[in-house]
Amino acid sequence: MAAVFLLSGCATAPLTKGGSLSSYDNMAPSDGVLAKSLVRVSKDYVLAARTVRIAPATFPKAASPTLSQEQRGLVANAVDRALCIGLSERFQVVGPDQPADLTTRVIVTQAAPTNEVAAGASKVVSIVPAALGVMAPIPRLPVGLGSLTLEAEAHDRAGKQQAAMIWARGANSFTNSPTVSTAGDAYDLAGIFAGDFSDLLIKGESPFGKAPSLPSFDKLGASLGGKPKYEACEAFGRGPGVAGMVAGGLGLPPEWSDKGASDNNQQPK
Repeated sequence: MAAVFLLSGCATAPLTKGGSLSSYDNMAPSDGVLAKSLVRVSKDYVLAARTVRIAPATFPKAASPTLSQEQRGLVANAVDRALCIGLSERFQVVGPDQPADLTTRVIVTQAAPTNEVAAGASKVVSIVPAALGVMAPIPRLPVGLGSLTLEAEAHDRAGKQQAAMIWARGANSFTNSPTVSTAGDAYDLAGIFAGDFSDLLIKGESPFGKAPSLPSFDKLGASLGGKPKYEACEAFGRGPGVAGMVAGGLGLPPEWSDKGASDNNQQPK
């Protein structure tokens, strides 16, 4: 019943093969309540790996012509930052010039923009009752919801694919807070994808249908804008933390609170 309730106010996202993976062989469906995915993982190799390098994610204009270059860069970096924090739970994350057991590569293949007018209306609808002392949660208006589709893989030292995931999810009226930005939902979903792909590599199996693990203090601190566990993660900048949470709660665009990657890690998108 809970799944039906969530899906009734959820945008759809296409689970399509974008052609960026080195191989699509043996990928099998593995869906969560809201996300759809195709997954393949060489469990023994991935569990034996100890170090990981994160190649900056790419977000080509063709994947979402409506979003600006700056917005696409912000979403791609949100993937990298969350992936770096997530993988730090088991792996040592190394810099781009260091050897690693695994190297991750991610590309955004589709991103439906958020309707700013609908998002703003949803935020007003939720704020007004709270201002009047009514504390019941108000679902987001189920219109103008964004979505995100990505392809990701992890290569070994020889460049052979050891894990791969195609992931698609749409924003919904109950768990994705609206922000007045065409990139708002894509930005929000970027972190959710990174959590699922991190879990695939940490556990060596599909992240769906499993009980969530409690985050470490390092992960909690980095997620709130604190210092990451590994220096390599600083390349993706620090998250907006509490200020970002407050801004998001007010419906402000993530572009206002997230400073993005460090200057020396800016990539053309």
